[in-house]
Amino acid sequence: MSQQGVQEELHVDQYTLGLVGPGQEWAGTVADGGQVTTYTPPGCWGPMVTPSFRGGHEVTRPIRVEGASVGDAVAIHIQNIEVTSMATSTGSMAEREEAFNDDPFVDHRCPECGTTWPDSVVEGTGEDAIKCAECGANASSFGFEYGYTVAFDHENAVGLTLDKEGAHELATNAEEVMDIPENARQHPILLYEPDGMPGTLGRLRPFIGNIGTTPPITMPDSHNAGDFGQSLIGAEHDYGVETEADLEQRTDGHMDIPEVRPGATLICPVAVDGGGIYVGDLHANQGDGELSLHTTDVSGTVTMDVEVIEGLELDGPLLLPNEEDLHHISKPYSDEEREAGRALGEEHGVEAKTEMGPIQVVGSGATVNDATQNAFDRATKLLDMSEGEIRARCTFTGGVQIGRLPGVVQLDMLAPLDVLEERGLADAVREQYGL
Repeated sequence: MSQQGVQEELHVDQYTLGLVGPGQEWAGTVADGGQVTTYTPPGCWGPMVTPSFRGGHEVTRPIRVEGASVGDAVAIHIQNIEVTSMATSTGSMAEREEAFNDDPFVDHRCPECGTTWPDSVVEGTGEDAIKCAECGANASSFGFEYGYTVAFDHENAVGLTLDKEGAHELATNAEEVMDIPENARQHPILLYEPDGMPGTLGRLRPFIGNIGTTPPITMPDSHNAGDFGQSLIGAEHDYGVETEADLEQRTDGHMDIPEVRPGATLICPVAVDGGGIYVGDLHANQGDGELSLHTTDVSGTVTMDVEVIEGLELDGPLLLPNEEDLHHISKPYSDEEREAGRALGEEHGVEAKTEMGPIQVVGSGATVNDATQNAFDRATKLLDMSEGEIRARCTFTGGVQIGRLPGVVQLDMLAPLDVLEERGLADAVREQYGL
């Protein structure tokens, strides 16, 4: 990566071929306090069925943040998301074992001629439409176990699943309907024309499934998390790692947390100088857990302000969601609640500590329990508290939410502002919640 001129406003429309890491070319350099706008192609399904990809997403090239050094953190204030796709297809996946070696997301090979990561062409529509450019065989490593096609009503923020005829009609004009960016290299998943549960109405609320900072090792973008990353352990392809400890170099950009949406602030570790912010896997909607493992992948633009927090050393992301996205128990205290707390303290001879702020510590691991333990470990280090105290605070003033099964969570709590002040986090929390 090389230094580039610093810009107050940076527009990014260049992407990687499914990888994140220090070897990727910079998209540009944004000023500390500057603004970034990305034009983001769909995430999971398109790259998954395009056999030249090395990972399951198509994320932006990394963005250097002026002054960000290893051991700092970068705060990403998400200002706006505009979905530009008119429809998408999604569902639960079926693997075509003959089209990959260790990992269907990573090490693709043509099932007939054996070409690895083959170039491909599109012929017609349906699940056999993506052909190896060398021999003409169906080269995609995925199909649908159960799939559906969704058309969007942007004005009213709803989507409707289509029947066989409607799905086929969109498949014949898939790139335009999905608004695949000019520089993207994926095939649009609308080509597969799945038609499950037609006529089902769903609410839309877009968010970013994969956003964060560059890890210090090269890895598939979809595997930059403790659950997806498990498949890298012992893998024989180019991006395999040897042990679970090797995965500690991840930066957990692939979260699939629906609360990573406009109005939220995401605070990410700087693991390479410059930070290397990247954005991808934009979703039109999703319930907690992403129970199909995939959801409504779309193209769109993301606008975010970025700033460096010097000396804030993190092991993984922190999320400051919109206040309305917080659970009742972990929202900031109202004036009435503070007053009642002080009165209760006077009655019982104890000082009520009312200067508290919400934080969510992201954890990931092979299972939800492993992810929660990872979040406990990160929180104890961040706040210099015992695990027992962290568990107590999260029980009494917070909880745990599931971003994605099998293993991404948000550990939610009200943290003392004086402790956050010592860590350099208090200003961000006060700004987020008007404290």
